[in-house]
Amino acid sequence: MHPADEPAARLGIATVCLSGTLEDKLAAAAAAGFDGVEIFEPDLLASPLSPAEIRRRCADSGLSIDLYQPFRDLDSVDADRFAANLRRAEHKFAVMQQLGTDTVLVCSAVAPDAVADLDLLAAQMRALAERAARHGLRIAYEALAWGTHINTYERSWEVVRRGDHPALGLCLDSFHILSRGSDPAGVLGIPGEKLFFLQLADAPRLRMDVLQWSRHHRLFPGQGAFDLPAFLEPVLTAGYTGPLSLEVFNDVYRQSDPRRTAVDAMRSLLALREQVARRAAVPALTTAAVPPAPPALAGHAFTELAVDDTSGPRIADALRALGFARTGRHRTKPVDLWEQGTARVLLNAGAPHPGAGNVAVAALAVESTDPPLSAARAAALCAPILPRDRGPAEADLAAVAAPDGTSVFFCRTDATGGWLADFDRTPTADGGLISGTDHVALAQPYDHFDEAALFYRAVLGMDPEPTSEIAAPFGLVRDRTVTSGGVRLALTASLLRRGEWAPGVSDPQHIAFATSDALAAARAARAAGAPILDIPGNYYEDLDARYGLEPDLLHEMRALGVMYDRTPAGEYRHFATEVLGGRVFLQVVQRSPGYEGHGEPDSPVRMAAHRRRRLERSPALAAG
Repeated sequence: MHPADEPAARLGIATVCLSGTLEDKLAAAAAAGFDGVEIFEPDLLASPLSPAEIRRRCADSGLSIDLYQPFRDLDSVDADRFAANLRRAEHKFAVMQQLGTDTVLVCSAVAPDAVADLDLLAAQMRALAERAARHGLRIAYEALAWGTHINTYERSWEVVRRGDHPALGLCLDSFHILSRGSDPAGVLGIPGEKLFFLQLADAPRLRMDVLQWSRHHRLFPGQGAFDLPAFLEPVLTAGYTGPLSLEVFNDVYRQSDPRRTAVDAMRSLLALREQVARRAAVPALTTAAVPPAPPALAGHAFTELAVDDTSGPRIADALRALGFARTGRHRTKPVDLWEQGTARVLLNAGAPHPGAGNVAVAALAVESTDPPLSAARAAALCAPILPRDRGPAEADLAAVAAPDGTSVFFCRTDATGGWLADFDRTPTADGGLISGTDHVALAQPYDHFDEAALFYRAVLGMDPEPTSEIAAPFGLVRDRTVTSGGVRLALTASLLRRGEWAPGVSDPQHIAFATSDALAAARAARAAGAPILDIPGNYYEDLDARYGLEPDLLHEMRALGVMYDRTPAGEYRHFATEVLGGRVFLQVVQRSPGYEGHGEPDSPVRMAAHRRRRLERSPALAAG
């Protein structure tokens, strides 16, 4: 068979990854396009369906049952207890035969009576495998990272090797291996036919008990800090041919809509499969399974704000005071185009908006070197193209929905007949202080924060920065930036929902415009009446203590409300407007080469200043 004709690795998911009953989980896995599932025993025990009925339901949905799991604490130094465990296993084998699956996951023991002697343990595992073989079943032995005596894959392989039975093999779990810092390259020394099953999970790097880390903080591939492509490559090279299956214990996923979580999970596996296929020729992963590579991005094309008759004029006044000009009106829609340099903002009075007088970022548009290919990649990674009303002479722009509902458009502004041709435009003079869009910041629902980072990483090919936490006035805020080719997005999420008493900004969003001179831009904006945020003097006293800035510079920054951050790589100056329409504000930033953040250390001061301004404008907010 030609390599390009070889089938791609099958994709599976453990039911423990998803919320709901077993019936909910199976429906979600099927709808997301998974090939198979691992049945987590507690899900089966809570189901009113018999194992045979579950088998039929999976078959009708196009799902295979790839694994039954887990069987715990088999081995024991107590002969009677071990005999009882073998009897328990016989019952599970009967269940497996009704389910129609041939492999059971057996975890290394964590009980006090676990066997330490490898030869005795191998003999007990062989006895179990012998019983399984009589029923045409297999045992996949897994080393738990917290196992009493067997806690690495190297030791579990030694048990399997000594057990020496055709029905006894290994289950490799990326979390158990990578959380302990083990080198997956050693898998290359294990015969491929002994690799019975593979479970995949990512995770953030945390310093905590490994059991708690595993039970609450696993993530889908691409959402954490583990190098899963480097883990998966030697496993496949060694000859593993089974499914790529997810086993992710996560408190958020187990409370979220299972259909949405399943789509997120599928996207993570497709992206992982692509990464491995692109870095090496592995027989199980071929180019036939790989979506088109992400076309290069070349900056922000526009940001669209949903406004109404109340909020629209206020945003327009703020843009005008920042030096923007209204340069066009859409020919068929109530959309105004505002420009300065390459920074473009659309004010859309026809888009759904979040309540009277409010404003929201409705859409982002990124410059793609190949918009149709960007759209094709998005569809291949579970982000279907959004339906869109388009007039007969209007540009054909493809958009997909980000996890927070924001539309993401792919376009080329310089293309003949591009999106700008949809506007009746008025030429304006150049020479403003704003040159373009530096970044757009979007608050994410906490439950979808990791999903959002994976979406931009997988679908758009953007690079995520490490996640950080900000001690904000109303609780911790998680922050993560994704970047690529001049496109920069700052994703934030409140770790806990804010109390009703605090007149904070619900789900804040902002557009940050780039300038080469933040002080000059702030002077011009204040002179034009822009609603620039005032920053307290204590902040500038601290700046003086930390950085020893030149006194005249510090004095002017204080007078203008310009904030400042510095890293060893560069400097960042920025100022912000007050919140306009409930949740959106505008920023102007001056970024020196090498500075990669967006003023995160200053965020708590800015948030407090926004609250103060909101109270000044509407004292009634102080009551609730």
